[in-house]
Order: sequence, then structure tokens, then C-alpha cells
Amino acid sequence: MSVLVWVMMGIAIWHFTVWFPDRYWGGIVGAFLAAIVGAVIVGLIANGVSVPGRHDTHIAQALIAIPGALLGLAASYFYGARVEDAPEARRT
Repeated sequence: MSVLVWVMMGIAIWHFTVWFPDRYWGGIVGAFLAAIVGAVIVGLIANGVSVPGRHDTHIAQALIAIPGALLGLAASYFYGARVEDAPEARRT
């Protein structure tokens, strides 16, 4: 159940990407995936690489996913901006 909470929080944070220039790696879909993956990875790390069950899912699980979603979005943005600014010769 916590994975659902992490994914939904990643999607909620992803909605704020409309306020930034579209330099995300893979565009808006890449940002979507980066937010979800970041939220789930940090959620798993924070819980000792295990998924809490239904009765262990509290508001803290949603708050744990926020830094992960932000880190995933930041990584996607900076990598996308770097690739976009690179000359064609270096992209091979």
C-alpha cells in the first residue's frame, strides 16, 4: 500500500513541473517517470528496502516520497539541460 502512496506523491509533485522550462530528459513524460522512480527509490531506502503493509502506511510515508520525487525531477532536469546544450558531435 505504501508504494501506491509513494507513486501518488510523485505524481502530485510532478504537476508542478509546468512552472519550469521543458528541459527535462525525455520531456514531460521523462519528468513524470523520474518523479515516480525517485519517490519509490527513496521510499524503499527509508524503509530498509521493504514495503510497509496496509496497516503501516501513515502520513509519514507520503512525506518520505517528497524528497525522492524532487531529487528525481532535479536529476532529469539537469541531465536534460546538459544534453540539450551539448553539440551534436558529442551526443554519439
